[in-house]
Amino acid sequence: MSEIVMPKFGLTMTEGLITAWHRKPGETVKAGELLFEVETEKVTNEVEASVDGVLEEILFPEGSVVSVGLPIARLAGGTAGQSPAPAGADAPSARKLMAEHGIARDSVTGTGRDGRVMKEDMLRVVATPLARRIARRDGVDLSAVAGSGPHGRIKAADVEAAKRAETAPAPAVAGLIQPDPVRAATARRVQAAKRDIPHFYLTRHVDTRALNRLRADLNAEAAGRVKLSVTHLLVKAAGLALAAHPGLNRLWLPDGILALDSIGVGIVTETPQGLRIPVADRVDGLPLDDLAETCAGLFARARMGALTSADVSGGAISISNVGMFGADTLTPIISPPQAMILGVGAEQRLFRPDAEDRPALVQEIVLTLAADHRLIDGADAARFLATLARLLEEPLALLRPPVRAGH
Repeated sequence: MSEIVMPKFGLTMTEGLITAWHRKPGETVKAGELLFEVETEKVTNEVEASVDGVLEEILFPEGSVVSVGLPIARLAGGTAGQSPAPAGADAPSARKLMAEHGIARDSVTGTGRDGRVMKEDMLRVVATPLARRIARRDGVDLSAVAGSGPHGRIKAADVEAAKRAETAPAPAVAGLIQPDPVRAATARRVQAAKRDIPHFYLTRHVDTRALNRLRADLNAEAAGRVKLSVTHLLVKAAGLALAAHPGLNRLWLPDGILALDSIGVGIVTETPQGLRIPVADRVDGLPLDDLAETCAGLFARARMGALTSADVSGGAISISNVGMFGADTLTPIISPPQAMILGVGAEQRLFRPDAEDRPALVQEIVLTLAADHRLIDGADAARFLATLARLLEEPLALLRPPVRAGH
């Protein structure tokens, strides 16, 4: 009998949401057949069976959130119709793996994607031994406690705080809504990013008059092609700026710093399933028309929920443009393992002094760059932002090949 474990998709994936099982216990599975689907905060991944066998037992049903590397099912050789193993029976290797990760089984009630309420043993709670002892002694549900330790680990102080909160008068509320599993996974990721990444921010006003003229001229000749948007030009400019500052094209990983061999830019995209960040790759070398086509395909797949792992991989920076919603500025949160994210506000018309100190009407956007201080110093981020601003204010450079550092 072999164990099927939660696979790891992406450098920073720590857990996955099982959204669908395509086989039932007792059914035969052939190598290469679709077995189950896993959703992260970025993308839904289809997982195929690697060997022939019979699906002996499903340890975690649809709707379960499981840590990477932990067993989710068991596969045995034989024929269809064999009785599944007793539910809840842990193989020794599974127990060993749980112990190594400091994770215990806690009874959790949740709602699956089809609305069914399920009560299953799910590996969700990471807590210190002392915190578990206090929780058992005082009847505290660890699944409802927010952990303040590394990677959300629950400490004794967190349990004590939860006990005090239980005895405090409850505020008047109209009703509580439980987040769906995808929203909950996104919330954990954003919370961890804000807690664990030392953000710092730089802001710059950029004159967009020349950029708007260039975009209008290019779109006037774009018959049969994808119309260029401000976002397309921002993505191109960010790629060229990274080409000019290759030392910033890096990721912070638990095992060290990874220097990327290509320049990708993520684009925060609103979808029916929530925000997704598809990554346009090698944007520094793509002509604008090709970049627009690439982005159109990414946006379409994001909205259909059809992004692949390749669509969301790579990139040291993302862009979140809220200008179309009328917001003047955005102070964004970095999406790990990326090193930067650029918040873009709405275009504004205002007066600035010209070369002779006379008021002149200009058009500007406000760019807010969030950077990871573990990887990037303030001076380097300021130089990168200055290069980006220059590319947007002198946009003919967006039509030329990238200028590499040292050339």
